Amino acid sequence: MIYLVRMDVALPATMPESDATELKAREKRYAQELQRDGRWAELWRVVGEYANYSVFDVAGNDELHELLAGLPLFPYMRIQVTPLAAHPSRIAAEEDLAPGNP
Repeated sequence: MIYLVRMDVALPATMPESDATELKAREKRYAQELQRDGRWAELWRVVGEYANYSVFDVAGNDELHELLAGLPLFPYMRIQVTPLAAHPSRIAAEEDLAPGNP
């Protein structure tokens, strides 16, 4: 299943900079691991905000929840999840249905 996920991060102002730096480094390693294995298909920053839009390609709700809950920044995030379905006007969808394509 494909999901569009918006993540807004709000670190406490009282968090020591060294803790924030270490937390962000762990987050980066985890996010890149998920990107490499294909489950975190897209990652885009929201201009001017500490937020991102991401596309996840996972088996379902439970796997997505597990991945999101595993994010080191998870306790400091507001997350919005939108399940996505194929759109019939999408060019790639037409190519997928073209004769000779499985």
